[in-house]
Amino acid sequence: MKKEIRIAGTGGMGVVLAGILVGHAAVVYGGLNAIQSQSYGSEARGTAAKSEIVLSDQPINYPKVRQSDVFVAMSQKALEMYLKGAKKNSVVIIDPDLVSSDGLDDYDLVLIPAMKMADDLGLRLVSNMVMLGALTKKAELFSLEVLEKAVKDIVPAKHLEINVKAIRAGANLV
Repeated sequence: MKKEIRIAGTGGMGVVLAGILVGHAAVVYGGLNAIQSQSYGSEARGTAAKSEIVLSDQPINYPKVRQSDVFVAMSQKALEMYLKGAKKNSVVIIDPDLVSSDGLDDYDLVLIPAMKMADDLGLRLVSNMVMLGALTKKAELFSLEVLEKAVKDIVPAKHLEINVKAIRAGANLV
């Protein structure tokens, strides 16, 4: 098994944290090899941001995503910048309130209203966790329990409950 994953949005959306969590969960609790990289603009918020993760049950020979098997686009700009790097028929996950699905007929499109779900949970900042739950379930990376263990390792205790709720909510939307 090998999966190349790209999560992209704008600064402040939590795409880097989401990538770190996937990599941590895979290596520490999922029994997989993982490489995670990230890039973002010099400003803290509003510029392009992406996180890339390569997961495999075999040694990983190249540390970058060449063409994603799974692409999470959390903003329209991210979709426009990185869609060309997604394999045809691969999984593309978008928030339909933020990203247009026009032109995505060649992909396994998953619509996750992450921002609305995060608002319903009471904290807009967990929209990345909603997407992470959807990503984990749709791509069958590992169990939600594995992801939740990683969240417990990395997310501050005072925010743990809302983040786990968001992950479960995202998974339930798939």
